[in-house]
Amino acid sequence: MDALKKNRRTTHQGLWLLLLVLSTCLTSCLGWLMEAPSFVLRDINITPTSSSGWNLVLGLDVENPNRFDLTLTAAEFRIFLNGEEAGTGRLEREVLLPSSSKTKVNIMIAARFKNLGGSLKSVIAGHELAYKMEGNASIKAFFGSRRFLFSKEGRT
Repeated sequence: MDALKKNRRTTHQGLWLLLLVLSTCLTSCLGWLMEAPSFVLRDINITPTSSSGWNLVLGLDVENPNRFDLTLTAAEFRIFLNGEEAGTGRLEREVLLPSSSKTKVNIMIAARFKNLGGSLKSVIAGHELAYKMEGNASIKAFFGSRRFLFSKEGRT
């Protein structure tokens, strides 16, 4: 009888160890299973907040290339306009990114008037503007979470 109890205990410990190893492997292999979403700047809107401050509202298209839904849980952004840093911002709420689709997301960027320089005229006039966006984001899927860095350049 004691041998049977000891055998069951050993079996249970083995199963727990196997589950621990499998969950560790799954978490470490997350980068192979999940492709990071991409961010594309669609538009920029400006609203004044004070005599020296502005809010830039970045309209982003966030594309989820995976065959499963993701949740964008956190993101921090820095935006450069015409080569100069315009401001920083963060995601205010979680956003569901449905599988194989694009989702429109608005990000509020706090900017100082002096940081915008000549870029402000281009934005107001609707002219093409060189931009660079960089930062980090956290995404969550049904099997784990991942944090990644991103950098995107283009013209709007």
